Formats: sequence, structure tokens, C-alpha cells
Amino acid sequence: MKSARHQAILQLIEQYPIDRQEELLRHLRKMGYEVTQATVSRDIRELRLVKASTGGGNYRYVVSHTGGGSKAHPSSRFETIFKESVVNVDYAGHVVLVKCFSGMANAACEVFDALHWDNVVGTLSGDDTFFILMRTEEAAGQICKELKLYVSNH
Repeated sequence: MKSARHQAILQLIEQYPIDRQEELLRHLRKMGYEVTQATVSRDIRELRLVKASTGGGNYRYVVSHTGGGSKAHPSSRFETIFKESVVNVDYAGHVVLVKCFSGMANAACEVFDALHWDNVVGTLSGDDTFFILMRTEEAAGQICKELKLYVSNH
């Protein structure tokens, strides 16, 4: 049960910009986990989650880069590669354009695809740009907003 709950927590922090234990607790309860605040606090400690800045004074839980274990958590890898590769994100209609440094679009697209975002139909990558086809224009606007949180001002 604990292992399944830990997996659920890792999925939740990838999917949602969770910045408080209470919010994580609410999401877990929606998923059917009967947990207490103390359990969530212990899970956060055991998973070595830390709060990282998403820009604009906002924070979210992520797996610590110094969190032990040999393989990096997908969201940490995503954050690192995306911040180092992407120059700008914009959208028109159902299509999101992710502009990257030359030669970096394939890497950025690969880490994007690995996270399995909601409402994504598919992606297409070139040398310095990749496109994301979304199910709706509304979803395109939302993911554009989320991705801009990971774009560094180089």
C-alpha cells in the first residue's frame, strides 16, 4: 500500500503544481487513499520531496536532485532539460509551438513526451522547434501557460 501511495504521490506532483501538504492530501483522498496529514508529511520526507520555484513567486513539490537513488525522477529530468533547451512557448488554435536552441528540440520533446500530459494528441519535433497538437484550444492555452513556468530567461 505504501509503495502504491508513493507512486501516486510522484504521479500527482508531476501532473499538478502541488505546493502544500493539504493539497496533496486532498488529491490522495480523491484517489481513494485514506491518509492523514502525518502520513503525507512522512511520505514527503521519505520521497525526499522539496519545494522548487516555478517562477513568479510560486512553488511546487519536486523530487530533490540530491535525493539519493541512482536514477533521476522524470520531472527533475524534464525540468533540467526543458529549462536548458527551450527559448519560448506559444500557441495558436490547438497547436503549441515550443521554440528551442538549435539542435535541442528533440531532447526537449522527448522529456515532454515522457510525462504523458492530459489532452495531448501528439508531438512533432524538428531541430529547433517542436509542436504539440492538443485536443482543444483551451487545453493548448493551459499547457502553454504551464510550460512557460519551466522556460528560463537565458
